[in-house]
Amino acid sequence: MQINDPIIKQAKERMTKAEEAFRRELGNIRAGRANASLLNRIMVDYYGVSTPLNQIAQISVPEARVLLVTPYDKSSLKDIEHAILASDLGISPANDGSAIRLVIPQLTEERRKDLAKEVKAEAENAKVAVRNVRRDMMDDLKKAEKKGDLTEDDLHSLEDQAQKVTDASIKNVETIQAEKEKEILDV
Repeated sequence: MQINDPIIKQAKERMTKAEEAFRRELGNIRAGRANASLLNRIMVDYYGVSTPLNQIAQISVPEARVLLVTPYDKSSLKDIEHAILASDLGISPANDGSAIRLVIPQLTEERRKDLAKEVKAEAENAKVAVRNVRRDMMDDLKKAEKKGDLTEDDLHSLEDQAQKVTDASIKNVETIQAEKEKEILDV
């Protein structure tokens, strides 16, 4: 679909950002498999400065349910272990002196269903964000028509384009949601 109007282009970019934010938020939801993005929000007190874990350590996935955190500076191992314990991950780190292993526990059926509900709620938030962008876009188009920048026919044509862009974005959110729910519910 060719989009020539700057108002619609800007709105499409904002909708894409809402989809990306949704994807990032889902990265923080544990699905029973090891995923380095689980540790994205962990901050480590590194020489008195709060530093993201992924900047002071290599995070790898040697097995399906194991995360391996290897610090670049071995002296920071205790600080990293403390930050993981203090986080809301609910996973106990195993320190072997040179690296930290995090074994992701198998999810119970009840926990899987709770996580699927969480995904659904996040998807709804993303859809609301997309619809808010659509509302702003429609307001901008109507203002442009009132100022005389658009004819009534142009307005209707652009409103149709705006709806198509919105529908595509909502469909993307639903696709992302379905993928994450499948990942969570698969045993």
